[in-house]
Amino acid sequence: MATTTQRPPRGLDASWTISLFGTAVGAGILFLPINAGSSGVWPLLIATLLIGPMTYFSHRALARMVCVSPRKGEDITVVARDYFGEKIGWVITLLYFAAIYPIVLIYGVSITNTVNSLIVNQFHGPEIPRPLLSGLLVGGMTLILVFGQKIMLAVTQFLVYPLIFLLGAISLYLIPSWDLDGFFGAPSESVWATIGAVWLVIPVLVFAFNHSPAISQFSLAMQRNHGEKATRHASVVLAYTAILLTVFTMFFVWSCSLALGTEGLEAAREANLPVLSYMANAFDNPVLSYLAPIIAIAAIVSSYFGHVLGAAEGAESIVRGVVKRDLPQRPLELGVYAFIFLTTWLAAIVNPSVLDLIETLSGPVIAALLYLMPMYAISKVPALAPYRHQASNVFVVISGVVAISAIVFKIVA
Repeated sequence: MATTTQRPPRGLDASWTISLFGTAVGAGILFLPINAGSSGVWPLLIATLLIGPMTYFSHRALARMVCVSPRKGEDITVVARDYFGEKIGWVITLLYFAAIYPIVLIYGVSITNTVNSLIVNQFHGPEIPRPLLSGLLVGGMTLILVFGQKIMLAVTQFLVYPLIFLLGAISLYLIPSWDLDGFFGAPSESVWATIGAVWLVIPVLVFAFNHSPAISQFSLAMQRNHGEKATRHASVVLAYTAILLTVFTMFFVWSCSLALGTEGLEAAREANLPVLSYMANAFDNPVLSYLAPIIAIAAIVSSYFGHVLGAAEGAESIVRGVVKRDLPQRPLELGVYAFIFLTTWLAAIVNPSVLDLIETLSGPVIAALLYLMPMYAISKVPALAPYRHQASNVFVVISGVVAISAIVFKIVA
């Protein structure tokens, strides 16, 4: 951390903008076009208008919880216990694990489907039995975590920049394939159908734009470098991050949607593939055929690493809370990794719908932690009183409730 504190504050803020942007840009955006674009132009347009303010106001509220805490230098878990007490702090730890762990399962399914598609469709090889292929892939990624976390972190950080460049390049490359008449000229749905489509896409938007795992450390960096002005600087950085994410990610979503059309996106959903892997099969184009699945694999692998670390952190806290005694760190860590590997391997074999998992598990739980918990803190904690009675708070609460209630809508519909 010494090198971080020596940077000029402006350089530090710019660095955090890129870091938060990279945290959010992962495998989630590879599934976002399938969900956001498959219902046509109006749900996609509404989603594009909503996601920027949703991302900014929710992450800003979470950052404020840490920035204004009287206990400087403590992360979000300690701050939450200070604000709410031990019992609610325990609930937040459970929510933290519940928000991240299903994403790990999603990546186990996604990496298996993506590599299988690459082998069969691009390399014209045999279809490897799913238990063997998923075991090798999930096991290999998890072993890297077990034996080489420093190397893993360096590789993950290195992957962010080529991923950003390549996804942007793919978005531009697809422009000649846009079918404006086919997408904009699709039959219009009823108002209620459009509302339902937007309702279901909200959890996927929450999932794809989420960078809350980095907010705690980001807020501590703002404290160290800006002191009493930490909250203001954090807000500026988060605003730039939200703008970059909205422009970059939604351009990718629009480009994929216009190139594939609603029918192509529905076919990608049925194949349970990331949109780039489906495009590699659907387009007779050598660039897309090989580059698209490689980008998808890189995004999934980098996201898997980061989310397993978060899930393992939450799982270890839960185990210690249940056992209520000191446990040796390394055996506990290995046991948690073994649990994550076995359950992720099982999920990859079963091959559930990735978008169903996002819509019904990850998106709603992330919304509870990121959208509703900070709003509750603002309404109850004296240190956060200056941020009460703001219109943005109402917007964040409504967004969080919609994201959580999508699971009910999914079941009823």
